Amino acid sequence: MIYPKIPLAQSIIEICLAKGITNIIISPGSRNAPLTIGFAQNPNFTSYSIADERCAAFFALGIAQQTKKPTALVCTSGSALLNYYPAVAEAFYSQIPLIVISADRPQSKIDIGDGQTIRQENVFINHSVYNANLTEEASEINDLKINEAIEAAILQKGPVHINAPFEEPLYETTEVLSVQPKITELEEKAETKTIENEADFISIWNNAKRKLILVGVNEVNTIDEKIIEKLAAHQSVVVLTETTSNLHHPSFINSIDTLITPFDDHDFNAFQPEVLVTFGGMIVSKRIKAFLRKYKPAHHWHIDTLRAYDTFNALTKHFVMHPNDFFTELLSKTKSIESDYFAKISKIYNLRTKKRAEYLNKTIFSDFKVFEKVIETLPKNSQLQISNSSAIRYAQLIDIDPSIEVFCNRGTSGIDGSTSTAIGAAVGNSKQTIFITGDISFLYDSNALWNAYIPKNFKIILINNGGGGIFRILPGHEEKPVFNTYFETSHHLTAEHLAKMYQFTYFKADDLDSLEQNIDLLYKKNDTPSILEIFTPTFENDAVLKMYFKELNSIL
Repeated sequence: MIYPKIPLAQSIIEICLAKGITNIIISPGSRNAPLTIGFAQNPNFTSYSIADERCAAFFALGIAQQTKKPTALVCTSGSALLNYYPAVAEAFYSQIPLIVISADRPQSKIDIGDGQTIRQENVFINHSVYNANLTEEASEINDLKINEAIEAAILQKGPVHINAPFEEPLYETTEVLSVQPKITELEEKAETKTIENEADFISIWNNAKRKLILVGVNEVNTIDEKIIEKLAAHQSVVVLTETTSNLHHPSFINSIDTLITPFDDHDFNAFQPEVLVTFGGMIVSKRIKAFLRKYKPAHHWHIDTLRAYDTFNALTKHFVMHPNDFFTELLSKTKSIESDYFAKISKIYNLRTKKRAEYLNKTIFSDFKVFEKVIETLPKNSQLQISNSSAIRYAQLIDIDPSIEVFCNRGTSGIDGSTSTAIGAAVGNSKQTIFITGDISFLYDSNALWNAYIPKNFKIILINNGGGGIFRILPGHEEKPVFNTYFETSHHLTAEHLAKMYQFTYFKADDLDSLEQNIDLLYKKNDTPSILEIFTPTFENDAVLKMYFKELNSIL
């Protein structure tokens, strides 16, 4: 076995191995050479080389998202580290474990004008769950910090930063392991499985005739089927699920905006819950957030083993539990009461979904129509990754087959690393992965394709509407040069030459016939990664969407 000669590097590598951290994403550099040598030449690790640090970090995030285990990132000193920050922030808010290991100059070289040096210690302190600032020499104190960092990533489900200073020479190797680092035992805290002061909450639940359950970003199969059936059977319970909730039942409402966008004050008053129960991550729908902030529930309970955000300024209780344990306990001791809450909302929603089908059947070729066609052709049992901005919002309006797992970077809701995350997720999961993205998000993260590990059956479906289409949907849109240049970022770029450069098979469509033909070809092509670029009409998309919400009102 070949080891780096620097003892500190040996300690980091050995502790990572002992803790089960085996996926290592390395960005080339010199100062991190001791770590690169140790990780890349050890067959116990799976090492990936990703040159662009921003892409590397999101690629690592995608792997960690799928494996549910920490992925380690290794970079050189200087600005390389700062390029990890967008993914670190996303991991922090999405509760995804990442381990950032940065090589650094010794402290004596910082702030004296030496090259490639910045103040690296604690650089992620606002968006990390642990920061280990190591000293140059291997020591038990350093070992403990490394152990604690890795354990924090696992237990707190978030990013940690290990900053390791190395002095030259950096490339020397040895066949002898010179350290025996201290390895601590991971002490997992037992999860709470009972509701504290349960009588009070059971009473509140039993007396509430309007109970709303709202599910954000959520892992697949986290809620038992029997609990889903019980919730669906309660007359006083309405369950709202988002595309990223991965929670399905025929009676659950899975297009929130389709339901509530046409509501007036009378409707909102009737819909206002007495009890709101939330679990899962961030919520996409701005409309449901605005509704619940204005028409506040008397009780808002959030269920999460780690955190509770007061998204609606109405939080009354954080249950530090797994949602499955919470509902198992609650529903075994509560009763179903008479109420017309579900019946009324369900009737409205069923009418709206019929209207949606009628509208999509007659509407012109546009973003909305494309999303309908793209989503209905997704392979069953596949994994769908979606970029942010308008892409995830359109996806929220279309029913997705329950066998398909859906993911989106909703922690910070940025467009910056969606493609890299999707590629990492494709590597971290054996399922067929399809990535749906908009043109600005795709172009912004085009270095994601500079990656030697993309599975051959990875598909990108790129909806190109010539700019940031979301800004046409938002209030304040005016057809003026300032809007087109600085908000929408109008362009005439395509992915065709990028596809050729990175050896992707390229398909394109600009009407319904070519879309149906080429999406079929896309799924038949599995010997190279593929891109289907769909060109939609820039100036009609927003009108089509706005008319949809207007026509929903005509059925009631």
